Amino acid sequence: MHTRLEHKAIAAVVLGNALEFYDFTIYAFFAVSIGQTFFPSKNASDSLLASLALFGIGYVMRPIGGILIGAFADKAGRKPAMLLTISLMAIGMLMLASCPGYGTLGSGAQIIVILGRLIQGLALGGEVGPSTAYLLEAAPKDRRGFAASWQIASQGCAALFAGLIATGLTFLMGEHAMNDWGWRIMFLLGIAIVPVGLAIRNHLPETSHTPHQSISIRSLYAVLTALTLKHGKLLLLMFVIIAASTVSNSIGTNMPVYARSTLGLAEKISTAVPIALGIASVLFPLAGGWLADRIGRRPLLLWPRAMIVILAVPAFYGLAQHPTAVNVYVVTFLLSALSSINAAAIIVSIPESLPMGVRSAGLSIVYAFSVSIFGGSTNYVINKLIVMTGNILMPAYYLLAFSIAGMIAAMLMKETLGTDIDCEAGVMRRD
Repeated sequence: MHTRLEHKAIAAVVLGNALEFYDFTIYAFFAVSIGQTFFPSKNASDSLLASLALFGIGYVMRPIGGILIGAFADKAGRKPAMLLTISLMAIGMLMLASCPGYGTLGSGAQIIVILGRLIQGLALGGEVGPSTAYLLEAAPKDRRGFAASWQIASQGCAALFAGLIATGLTFLMGEHAMNDWGWRIMFLLGIAIVPVGLAIRNHLPETSHTPHQSISIRSLYAVLTALTLKHGKLLLLMFVIIAASTVSNSIGTNMPVYARSTLGLAEKISTAVPIALGIASVLFPLAGGWLADRIGRRPLLLWPRAMIVILAVPAFYGLAQHPTAVNVYVVTFLLSALSSINAAAIIVSIPESLPMGVRSAGLSIVYAFSVSIFGGSTNYVINKLIVMTGNILMPAYYLLAFSIAGMIAAMLMKETLGTDIDCEAGVMRRD
């Protein structure tokens, strides 16, 4: 692929996927403020849990978006699907950012933000499949791992940007103003990027070799049947692997809330946590993608996850014993680095395992189902478990359980380095 085209393809994916994780990060960080705005309660824990429940509602629509938009991308092309998802993202974010609080609209405010989260979920469910498929199909054969790793690195860019902006605004405006209305600025800044993303995506050439077809019930059924009958076992392994990665990401983005609400650290300390998360999530996915092109995908699916199994409980135990700013940043950085290397291998090996005709739908669907179940619930579950048990190590135990499952699934995956991804047959060819 021409270098200039490669840069444009990466930019197209980075902007769309970065919006997803930017929204994910700032919502997780400002979950307390959003809860107080739309779900006020005399009990601070009830307000926080209601906010986290709203966060999870958006994930309900992800499987539907994965099925519809993923299949649409396999039939009509990657480009129109990517234009659709980024437009829907903007609508959902705008509804959340501009909606008056409960004190003004009452339950009407709650209905608006729920609808906004559902629209976002529909868009995000269909985003990862077409954009990742585009990156793989546009990238040079020997750089597919590195190209796809930008899908993960874009999440780190978003987290880093969110952390820096949130920290700057908190120091500039003060904690009270930031909690009252300043969090809305964070969402509006994300929306401002959408026109740029639309312009870049609109000028990209199509990479799918499939003639453009309109989506229908019959074609949708054909895609789902092919995935279920021919790739059912593979989809199950993918589901588990993505679940482990999703739980890791969710626990990382929950660290600001954990530092503030559970460890009792100051607002200014917790505000800067996404910076540590972002730095690790920018550098290490790219390192993982680079390594995946040289030593293969399978080792990176397995060994970083095994390291998390070893380190999760000791890291959180040390943090609980010594809850300092430095320790919070170090633990966040370490777990994010390992998870990011692992995620880089995931995002390239899964679509490489599927033929072009079902690649976008397969990745979209399995990603959406796994993320909708575990991404939408993890923050709520671990905070609820802390409240119920009084044990502040619950995030570590939760991470440990899912990492063990992810490690076992990784052992059963085949190596895809050198796979011919232009193959339409059910069996992938090796170069």
